[in-house]
Amino acid sequence: MDTLILIGLGGNLPSARYGEPRHTLEATIKLLVQAGLGLRARSRWYVTAPVPISDQPWYLNGVVSVTTDRDPAALLTLLHDIEASIGRVRGIRNAPRAIDLDLLAYGDRVAPAPAWPILPHPRLHERAFVLRPLADIAPMWRHPQNGLGIEDMLRTVDPAQHTRLMSPDELADKLADEPPDPLG
Repeated sequence: MDTLILIGLGGNLPSARYGEPRHTLEATIKLLVQAGLGLRARSRWYVTAPVPISDQPWYLNGVVSVTTDRDPAALLTLLHDIEASIGRVRGIRNAPRAIDLDLLAYGDRVAPAPAWPILPHPRLHERAFVLRPLADIAPMWRHPQNGLGIEDMLRTVDPAQHTRLMSPDELADKLADEPPDPLG
């Protein structure tokens, strides 16, 4: 069986190159494929409250499952390179950003801190903005450390972490303006 590799995507600011978050995230998926990752599955887009709660804009989040021959460290380096190419500058944790790519899980590998990368992502089980889209593409996935399924983890998430599917009207409005093609 193939290794289930999960990547979280999110953003709440427009990028200079691609515009609003939905366009940036769609372009990011194309960049992942261009970099040689195989796209196995992708979630729907979720509009989510910032964590921790703040007055910054709400995020757009999703999860993809990919295939790759890269090891976890090389994959995370690639994700950081793609973020930088889109204009992300790492600074204050949980700050607003145009793009955030997280290596959520690499099969059932467990690599706690101080390993790099930490696997699975150390806050994955606490974040509705990861768990809801993850349920779209891997509803039976279980956390390799705590053994919990997605629904079990969602029951323990702070209820202030509001998430909702991007509505069909929002999708239609956002599709009217095509983003620049990252490949051309």
